Amino acid sequence: MNEFTILLYLLLFAATVGMTFAFMYTTMKSSLNEFNKLSKPKIHPEMKDVKNGEELLVFSMEDKEDDDDGGDIVIIRR
Repeated sequence: MNEFTILLYLLLFAATVGMTFAFMYTTMKSSLNEFNKLSKPKIHPEMKDVKNGEELLVFSMEDKEDDDDGGDIVIIRR
């Protein structure tokens, strides 16, 4: 192999390595942008009028004698 072939090989190898890192950078950048675009979960239409901290009455068919908390649930939205 002469010097021209070795130089050509090294140039193409360097270009391939550079393109690989550029591709990895743009892929990670777009993935992180997608994660940052995630919004808060949608609130169910029946729950949109419920205020944060409001207690709800919960009905359960299970019979628990030792549970005396009244069955109320406090809504906390983040």
